[in-house]
This record gives sequence, C-alpha cells and structure tokens, in this order.
Amino acid sequence: MTRIIFMGTPDYAADILKTLIGSDDIEIVAVYTQPDKPVGRKGVLTPPSVKVLAQEANIPVFQPSRLRDESIVAQLLKIQCDMIIVAAYGQILPKAILDYAPCVNLHASILPQYRGASPIQQSLLNNDRQSGVTAMWMDEGLDTGAIIKIATVDISPDEMVESLYDALTNIACDLTVDVIRHWDRKTVLPQNETLATHCTKISKSDGLIAFEDAVAIYNKYRAFTPWPGIYLESGLKIKKMALVDEISEGVAGEIIAIDSDSIIVQCDKGSLRLFKVQAPSKQETDAVAYLNGKRLVYGNILA
Repeated sequence: MTRIIFMGTPDYAADILKTLIGSDDIEIVAVYTQPDKPVGRKGVLTPPSVKVLAQEANIPVFQPSRLRDESIVAQLLKIQCDMIIVAAYGQILPKAILDYAPCVNLHASILPQYRGASPIQQSLLNNDRQSGVTAMWMDEGLDTGAIIKIATVDISPDEMVESLYDALTNIACDLTVDVIRHWDRKTVLPQNETLATHCTKISKSDGLIAFEDAVAIYNKYRAFTPWPGIYLESGLKIKKMALVDEISEGVAGEIIAIDSDSIIVQCDKGSLRLFKVQAPSKQETDAVAYLNGKRLVYGNILA
C-alpha cells in the first residue's frame, strides 16, 4: 500500500483524487487544498472540490493560507507518507517538504512548454494541435522539475477549453496512478531550458477584443469561454461564434452578411460568424435579434 499526501484545489485535482481514492493499492493519508473562498454575487463561502471529496472519504483535510509557514511545515512532516502528489494546488512547496518525500506534480502541458498558471488556455490561444499532462519530480522552481512521463492528447481545430480540460483530466488520472505504481527516480529526464515558455494567470481584461485578426479572436473564444469570455470595448459579449475565413481583408467590425440565425462580421484580416451575443446588463440573445433591436443593417459597424 502506497501512502500519499495529496495537494490540489480545482475539479481537475478532484478527479485525480477520486481516481486515487478508488485504487486498492493507494492510501490517501492527508489532503491539502486552498482555503474556502466566497463565490457569486452574494459571496457565499464555498469549499474547493477537493475538500468536499476528501471529507466524503473521511480523509483529513488541511487548508493553510501559507504552506510555507513553519508550523504548517512541521505539521505536515509528522504525517508519514511515501509520496506527495500535487495537481493544480496553487501554492509553491517549500524545500523542507520537497526534501521530506518524493513530490510529483501533474502539470497540464507538455513541459517545458507553458510553465505557469494557464497552460490549457495558452495551448488554445496558440492554436496548438496537441496538448498533454506532464508528471514531473518537483524542485524549488515553477514547473521546472525533471520529467517522469508525459501523456498527450490531440486538439481539434474547434476544440473548446472545457472539452480539452476534460480530456486532459482523464489522461492525468491514469498517468498519476501509473507514476505512483511504476515510477523509478533514476529514469527522469531534465527539462530543456532553451525550450521553456511561460503563461500567466488569466484576468478579466484578457477577454477584450477588437475586430483585428479573426483567427486570434476565435482562439480567444475557444480559450476564454465561459470565463472570462470575450467582449468588445462597448461591453458587448460574444457568446457563440465560428471562424468563417482567415485571409479576407476589409473594414474591422463591418456587418457583411445577415442570415436567419447568424451574422458575419469582417475583421482587418479574416471574418467571423456570430450566433449569440449579450449586451451589458441584458440577457443573451441571437445576434440577428440584437441587430434588429439596435437597428443595425448590412454595412454598419458592430461595436
């Protein structure tokens, strides 16, 4: 029986934890996750998915705001384990913990590509055709540890972030169990630092678009739906769209076609078909209905 301390916070981590809990040869002796956070307009204090799952399985849960605090580290070092598994935990492990037991991180990219907070979205923003999950031996850097094993998935041209997230979660679950059962520290490979790229935490402002490059906008739509979404300077949100062409040139924002269920908008380069939009403080609606309400017609500018 392999004794595991598990560290993680979002649904991605919860699915991995669920797989480990269901494995007969693995025992989860403790779970570390982020503190409960206020959610929604009413700010209802909500526990992370990992906490809910761990409590249902009667596993001890710890939610330190700072894992680096000496008292927190001392507490963890009293928990006997064979390995520490980390999946989207959200905190950097101090050296004392890294030295205590083999620490393995499941990062949702093909490292050293996309180290950092938003690798899944970044792969869509860059229109990649493949993504993956890397199991790595953690060191003191950010996603810089030696690679144990990589599992990959293909990305379709119209892949959305939620479906890619699900695909990566599925392979991460299998990869984690495989690593726990078969990992040999001697077989790890150091990352090639010359190939390293980084991605940052996504903010609301990242969703702002202008009708410049249709491909770039469509990739933003794929990466940022449902959050933070994509929107124009006016606050108009684009809720559902498709890429029409990549190379045509014209007036940015010009309405060049109106069909029964959609409109086509020209970009500086390429064009987009819009099906659903949402004006500020309004309900989502068909793009055609929005045009009718605003009395916009063929040749007008959507802004």
